[in-house]
Amino acid sequence: MPSHRYLPVHERVPLPSSSRTWPARRIERAPLWVPVDLRDGNQALAEPMDTARKRRLFDLQVAMGYKEIEVGYPSASQTDFDFVRHLAERDDLPEDVTVSVFTAARADLIDRTAEAVQGLPRVLIHLYTATAPVWRDVVLGRSRAELHRLVLDAAGHLLRRVGDRPGVRFEFSPEVFNLTEPDYVLEVCDSVTELWDASPDRPVVHNLPATVEVATPNVYADQIEYADRHLARRDSVILSVHPHNDRGTGVACAELAVLAGAQRVEGCLFGNGERTGNVDLVTLALNLHAQGVDPMVDLSDIDTVREVVEHCNRLPVHPRHPYAGDLVHTAFSGTHQDAIAKGLAHHAKQAAELGVPPEQAPWAVPYLPIDPGDIGRTYEEVIRINSQSGKGGIAHLLHAHRGLELPPALRPELARAVQRVTDATGRELTREELWELFRATYVVPGLEGRVTVAPWSTAEVSPGVHRFTCRLRVDGVEHSVEGIGNGPLSALTDALRGIGVTVDVLDYREHSVGGSDGHAAAYARCEVDGAPWWGCGWDTSVLTASVNAVVAAVNRAKEV
Repeated sequence: MPSHRYLPVHERVPLPSSSRTWPARRIERAPLWVPVDLRDGNQALAEPMDTARKRRLFDLQVAMGYKEIEVGYPSASQTDFDFVRHLAERDDLPEDVTVSVFTAARADLIDRTAEAVQGLPRVLIHLYTATAPVWRDVVLGRSRAELHRLVLDAAGHLLRRVGDRPGVRFEFSPEVFNLTEPDYVLEVCDSVTELWDASPDRPVVHNLPATVEVATPNVYADQIEYADRHLARRDSVILSVHPHNDRGTGVACAELAVLAGAQRVEGCLFGNGERTGNVDLVTLALNLHAQGVDPMVDLSDIDTVREVVEHCNRLPVHPRHPYAGDLVHTAFSGTHQDAIAKGLAHHAKQAAELGVPPEQAPWAVPYLPIDPGDIGRTYEEVIRINSQSGKGGIAHLLHAHRGLELPPALRPELARAVQRVTDATGRELTREELWELFRATYVVPGLEGRVTVAPWSTAEVSPGVHRFTCRLRVDGVEHSVEGIGNGPLSALTDALRGIGVTVDVLDYREHSVGGSDGHAAAYARCEVDGAPWWGCGWDTSVLTASVNAVVAAVNRAKEV
């Protein structure tokens, strides 16, 4: 590949030399979040949002707890202008939410923006122009000094148009900051800060975007730390970042930028944006959550958030999207399933020992960085069954959805039965199909097959001596038999021997299943004519379930 055509970042722009301190820092609180789905994300859609879709997404973001929302580029389209007016003319804008709008550094576009925001009680007007050398030379055709004058003229015009309105604040973006000379960024931003007379009680936002990712995230962090240290009137400046994702490292850029001094992050809920997208606010917020830091936004119903965003963007969220994808909490691999199943069981036990509900107990489950329940997911999505699945995951699903506590020795055999089906069909099994496979394999043979036992009765005829009396049907021939043993099952096996069926119970387990129907499950591993076979009984009576389990093992042996 012609890689020689591309210059590394240090040959494209001077990089600040500094003794970096950001690698030793920790993120201990959430930055200010600003979703830009309605403006920057919308500009990247093949079918831009209409007012109804914009309003639905805006209402979602308000409900999630965002306090500043960029809603449009009112000078760019009538639709965006109309939506800003829609918000300005209604009286349902929350008192703690600031609306942000975007405008290029041109007087006519600023005038149109000022018209759009008339009447909004709280508004931040976001002024931008590209400042990087390639953009100055190729796109704008201006020198450093000429572009600086353009920015100041536009910032002054904006101040004259709306500076005396209550509730109005300003933001400036030197677009393509990450490819702009550091000294020029400071020169332009500091002069804008002074022109707008920023103060701690009316700070200016300086947004330093990685408009096109061109370097590893540490380079962006160095650039942000340099700005953090050298911007004038620093206590009157909110330092903001707006990473894009051209290199696939937008999230890392944002996190490292916050370590480096950024106080505010602009992005989109699931990373929609031009080219490979804007930084993903959902991932950033839940990354904080996974580190024990309150993200300050509500993502407790992630599927509803995703559904609204997919509807408004008319774009799907990838099934492997961090945290929110359909498959992100799903394990198909047998080793992963076994670890997760054991982890969930350990978590439930630990919660009980602490005397707290599982959703409040400290979380430490293999392969699951957060509890899926935190974001409104159930454990149905965690373990799913296909040809790669193992005994642990299969046992977990049957326990979670049917209350079965499969004996460990039964699990490998059931896993092989599942794999035969999934290999043959080439698809995964639903939990209903898994139950039906288990039932057909281990339970049904106790109710129908070459050997049936009905009716039957048992009684303790003397201490420790039980009699089992029944009518046995073997291959259509009925026999009235009885057997004696030290328990009901040993008496049953004695009765079976009377008709030539040699059965010994090698292992037996039983448990109540719970639920309103009060079923019990019994598992019997029997040696039938010299070979081991498992059978299962499922009945409201434990004794009936145990009898059916032995008969199931016999019939499974007879079917071979």
